[in-house]
Amino acid sequence: MKKLLLFVCLLSVAAVTGKTTHRNDTIPEFMQGKFKDDYGIKYEINDTLWFQLPKSKFRIIKWNLKEQYLVARNGDGNPGDGGLYTRIDFMEFKNMSPWKWGYCLTAYDAPTDIAAEAMAKADRKHPKTGCNGFPFSRMKVND
Repeated sequence: MKKLLLFVCLLSVAAVTGKTTHRNDTIPEFMQGKFKDDYGIKYEINDTLWFQLPKSKFRIIKWNLKEQYLVARNGDGNPGDGGLYTRIDFMEFKNMSPWKWGYCLTAYDAPTDIAAEAMAKADRKHPKTGCNGFPFSRMKVND
C-alpha cells in the first residue's frame, strides 16, 4: 500500500509541475553501434545496453541528452563492481577524425542509480583532463 501511495504522489507531482523523475531520452545516433576506443577496447552500444567487450555489460536505465550522460546498472557478472551503478558522461567530437565521440566513467561503483547520477560532472571544456584528471576515452567506429 505504501508503494502505491508513493507512486500516486509522484504522479501527482508530475501532473502539477510537468516534471518527472526520469527523462525519456534515448541514445544519440552517433553513439549507436560498434566502436573501438583509443586503448583498443571494443564496445557494442544501443539504447538499453553498453557492452564493453569481452565481459562488462551495463544495462542503461536513463539517458539525459541535455546534460550528456547516461546512468546504467552494472551487470552482476562484470569482472568488477557487479550490481552497482555507473554514470557515463559523453561528448561528440568535431574535426577529430577518426574519433567521433568520447566518454568518461564519472561514477562506476555507486550503490544506487540516484547516487551515480549525483556524481560530479565531467569537464567537457577540457577533454584531455576533464575525466577526474584523465582524458575522455575517444571512440571510433569499429567496422
